[in-house]
Amino acid sequence: MEDDNISDTDRALGFTIPARHARGRIVRLGPVLDTILAAHAYPPAIEALLAEALTLAALIGSTLKDAGGQLTLQAQTDGGVVKLLVCDYKGGELRGYVDFDAERLAAGPEQPSLFALFGAGYLAITFDQAATRERYQGIVPLDGDTLAQAAQNYFVQSEQIPTLVKLGIARRADGSHVAGGLFLQHLPEGEEGRERLHTRLDHPEWEHVAILGGTMGIDELADPVLSLETLIWRLFNEEDEVRLLSEVAMTRGCRCSPEYIAQVLGKFPVEEQRAMAGDDGMITVDCAFCAQKFPVAVTNVVL
Repeated sequence: MEDDNISDTDRALGFTIPARHARGRIVRLGPVLDTILAAHAYPPAIEALLAEALTLAALIGSTLKDAGGQLTLQAQTDGGVVKLLVCDYKGGELRGYVDFDAERLAAGPEQPSLFALFGAGYLAITFDQAATRERYQGIVPLDGDTLAQAAQNYFVQSEQIPTLVKLGIARRADGSHVAGGLFLQHLPEGEEGRERLHTRLDHPEWEHVAILGGTMGIDELADPVLSLETLIWRLFNEEDEVRLLSEVAMTRGCRCSPEYIAQVLGKFPVEEQRAMAGDDGMITVDCAFCAQKFPVAVTNVVL
């Protein structure tokens, strides 16, 4: 029986099911999610969209084996209310923001569909490997009713890997948020997978795992009283073996600071720096991720 005082949030936990040639990741966000959302004061529909995207970024990003690697999730519109959605994950650090048309959002339904938000938009997922300096990007249409469905389409179309993604977002009575996510993949040649062209999308082992994963309720994913270990046990307790992998702690990770911004601005020629500065000799940089403004004197950035 669960202890009602337990709050299992802001971490991701991986696992494998060797006999089924499957791997998974489960994540739950709490205070970290509230910290990111509080910086923007978005309307409820945009707030829910960003919460879902941050959870998705945490799910996929925490599968990176390269500790210095980065995952960037970007959804861009084609005629929708949202102009741009960006989230990224690096070493357990999350950040994200949404650029949207406030007037069009207000004129639409209270709970707009994914198509209403993005129109014929697309989802791009980019993996940057720090160790090898390699970059891989896949782009798919924003098909489906949710970002979770769009992500599933990404892995089937771009990676040819059978994948299940489930996301659950809840707003609690005190106004705080809890978000949970489940990510399952079939790797027919063991935990490392096989060549994409030879992956079978209809393997019976995967059908079994996907059916079990589909029974996970959104309310369970977003319930901080239920530990991540408990959720994995509920799904797969009848399997011969489920191996838990190392967990990843989640934090808010905007990387902006006056020092970092001065370093970036210092890469521009002096003439361009002066052109960017106001009459007071200051260059003001807006960080979309944390919604802060950073004034930097030109004299502090010239190398």
